[in-house]
Amino acid sequence: MPPALILLVGMATILGAILLLRLNAFLALIAAAIVVSLLAPGAPAVKIARVAEGFGRTAGTIGIVIALAAITGKAMMDSGAADRIVRAFIALLGEKRSATALCATGYVLSIPVFFDTVFYLLVPLARSGYTRTNRYYLKYLLAIAAGAGATHTLVPPTPGPLAVAGTLGVDLGTMVLVGLAVALPAAGVGLLFAGWVDRRMPVVPPASAAEPTATQLLPGLVSSLLPIVLPVLLISSHTVVVSMTARPGAHFAIWSALAPYTAIIGNPNLAMLVSAGVAMWVYARQRRVSRADLAEMVDTSLMGAGFIILIIAASGGFGVALQAAGIGPVIERAFVGRAAASGMGSGLIFLFLGFGVASLMKIAQGSSTVAMITTAAMLAAMLPASGRSLPFHTVYVATAIASGSLVGTWMNDSGFWLFSKMGGVTEVETLKSWTPLLAVVGVTGMVTTVALALLVPLR
Repeated sequence: MPPALILLVGMATILGAILLLRLNAFLALIAAAIVVSLLAPGAPAVKIARVAEGFGRTAGTIGIVIALAAITGKAMMDSGAADRIVRAFIALLGEKRSATALCATGYVLSIPVFFDTVFYLLVPLARSGYTRTNRYYLKYLLAIAAGAGATHTLVPPTPGPLAVAGTLGVDLGTMVLVGLAVALPAAGVGLLFAGWVDRRMPVVPPASAAEPTATQLLPGLVSSLLPIVLPVLLISSHTVVVSMTARPGAHFAIWSALAPYTAIIGNPNLAMLVSAGVAMWVYARQRRVSRADLAEMVDTSLMGAGFIILIIAASGGFGVALQAAGIGPVIERAFVGRAAASGMGSGLIFLFLGFGVASLMKIAQGSSTVAMITTAAMLAAMLPASGRSLPFHTVYVATAIASGSLVGTWMNDSGFWLFSKMGGVTEVETLKSWTPLLAVVGVTGMVTTVALALLVPLR
């Protein structure tokens, strides 16, 4: 069977299983991986085995990090550390800039904490902001969505960008740094768009929405920030050292001497273990919980993380099956050849292909994470087969995919309903605000990605 037809069969299997049969994304991806692998060339004995190997390889890359990130996020929520960061931003920027403070808080908190949890935390603050100003409610909601949505899709250790980095072979420290750089202007433009929408479509929060009356004692700002800052610094330290050792010069020996140590402390698994340990310590100290309560918190975190790990690992099996089908050379001839004929650089076509496919997958099945990991699996099947290196770092392919996964959110996206129901916004108002906002954030991320790929190729 032709490779292009095998790809179509694989995509149809995923979408049919999720949209028509309402199957879990894990079952859909595993089924598609097995179908594609059976249709691909190879000895019968290896057709199923290679899917399992791809599954195991991906799980080994991202499993520990996601599990530890889930513990960190849960501990930060339960200890009040997340709430402390929110209040610090509002105190720093002032209540007149509450929208900017909420956007900045969402931007920071969505690095270790999942988007839905961040939104749950910040929506009451949007309501209290409306109570003080009697206006800007929709702006506050959209500001939260812009900041949190940008880092949730672009910056590890959240599952989507973590999986994309692992699938495309991008160093995690590089993904963190470039993801932060791409997410910042995306969130900023989203904040501006939030103000524009609010002026044209003012929304009043539901009268029944009550603000929390009791507040618990919160931890200090430094200890609250440590679970976020420490892993970023540790992981980035090795990325910086490796980058410097690749440029021999006067200080080459110093950087080379540091490399063995930063390779240990900058390992994502160790960095996230330190982060989880600090977050648990803050939780235990702040809430005076017993060891049994601490263990229960960890158990709850890991149950949710296990589901995400299974989905991402299944996408790894799907990617291996697509590679075996030989889809890479076919797509490259189809798209790169046209790009060359039209004058577009052959490298840039991979950015636009990743952005476009991720957007289509997002529209079709609703999940940004599934859109990212599925698109990354397809692109990974192409990139190694190109026979040459890209004119820019592969991290930009990853951020293009992540940016595309924000475009096209509508009623099949759980985030759509989270925004609507938690925010007290009607479905029509959500379509007119949430949907275009994330499209603006995604397109801005893509524009930033292309600009950085051309100006700072990191090669």
